Amino acid sequence: METAPKLTFKYGWDERDEVETPMKGHRSDGIVRCRDGKTYSVYFYDPIRLQQDLDGEVELGSPFLAPPGLIVLPELTRPAMENAIAQLWKQGYFDALKPLAEAEESYHVRLHR
Repeated sequence: METAPKLTFKYGWDERDEVETPMKGHRSDGIVRCRDGKTYSVYFYDPIRLQQDLDGEVELGSPFLAPPGLIVLPELTRPAMENAIAQLWKQGYFDALKPLAEAEESYHVRLHR
């Protein structure tokens, strides 16, 4: 059986993140790295911060919040996020997402048409 992908963060993860991430309730720089070389962007939220940000968007006239790769967890700890990635991988969640390189390529093709 293939090993679950590795969760990293574009801006790193240190002791400060251990404390601040659960308090902030969101983390937008998650990168899932699969053994086949594909990478996926993920965005973590806890329910309270998700509601706060949705309310803010509604006030600005945008009645939705839809970051690509959104994953909502009760609490944003590193172990909880890693467990979610492992479970989602087993369920085939990443098969429905475009890997980062493909997503960037299709974005640039649309821009230059």
